[in-house]
Amino acid sequence: MRKSVLLVPAAAGAFAALSFLLWGELVSERASARGLETGRDGARRVVLVLGYGNRGPRANAVNRFRVRAGRRTVRGVDDVLIFSGGAVRGPEPEAEILARYAAAQGYPGRILLETRSRSTEENIRNSIALLEEAEEIAIVSNALHAERARGLLRARRPDLARRLIRAEDYRFGEIPVIKAVSAALALVERRRSRQGPGSR
Repeated sequence: MRKSVLLVPAAAGAFAALSFLLWGELVSERASARGLETGRDGARRVVLVLGYGNRGPRANAVNRFRVRAGRRTVRGVDDVLIFSGGAVRGPEPEAEILARYAAAQGYPGRILLETRSRSTEENIRNSIALLEEAEEIAIVSNALHAERARGLLRARRPDLARRLIRAEDYRFGEIPVIKAVSAALALVERRRSRQGPGSR
């Protein structure tokens, strides 16, 4: 009897955790596709990968995922992969760490680096010059962060934003905890912005 009583909260906790992860999947899947078309065959594509804070020289789990997602978003030999990110949490720019990991994984294509940015706003602002010649633009991060970055590009350069396409940064079951936590943080941030700076 005692074991069955103990199983109830354990089962409830497992169900809550699973529900949280599935909610993160749903929110991320929608964010990855919202307002975007898929790319066209033969179009010259630029894939902008946003870096994540990295303390040491080896790419952390988040940055490894973003490199993988960036690589699978590239379609043709003329496409360009851009890594954006400065030295935020460590001594080396995130862009250089990302590029080194991509090279170690055998990526053979063209890579450009933007190494000054210290925020998402700067990622977009400092990468615009590298996006000008693209026929298609894909922004890669976790899905909700990428959606925020696309919004920043739309606000700053609506002409370039019209070239945005869906990136390959969402797959069911990939980085599920990061998806769920990112979705929760985005929800909190959205509520704060609606309440305004003077609210508690």
